[in-house]
Order: sequence, then structure tokens, then C-alpha cells
Amino acid sequence: MTLPNTTTPLPPRTVRCPACGGPSLYAQDNVHRPFCGQRCKSMDFGAWASEQFALPEILSDQDPPLERS
Repeated sequence: MTLPNTTTPLPPRTVRCPACGGPSLYAQDNVHRPFCGQRCKSMDFGAWASEQFALPEILSDQDPPLERS
């Protein structure tokens, strides 16, 4: 048995653009969401591609113990 599709789209809201901090419309008709425009979206993608955003690597002096099954 499947339920009928009763979900209604969320109303558009304004959020902060993660790149520039300006207002950004968070709605289905904003193809750049959560960014305010193509420029901010491209700048963010470029930062990831050039590894400006990275997770920190935790270095250890010892190797982790081997797991035996």
C-alpha cells in the first residue's frame, strides 16, 4: 500500500549565503541554493577544488591496533 503524495512544498525563505553572507532565497526556483548566485556557488566550488577547505588530519605517533575477527 502506498500513501498518496500529500507533501506540500515549503514556503520560500531567506537564508544567509554561505559564501558572501548576503541574503539568499532558499526555494526550488533558486538553482544556486543555498548560495545567492552563480558567482558565490563557483567561488565555493573553486575553494573545495583547490583544497582550501579540508578536514584536519589527526596524526598519531602509533599505528592503530589491528582488529581481529
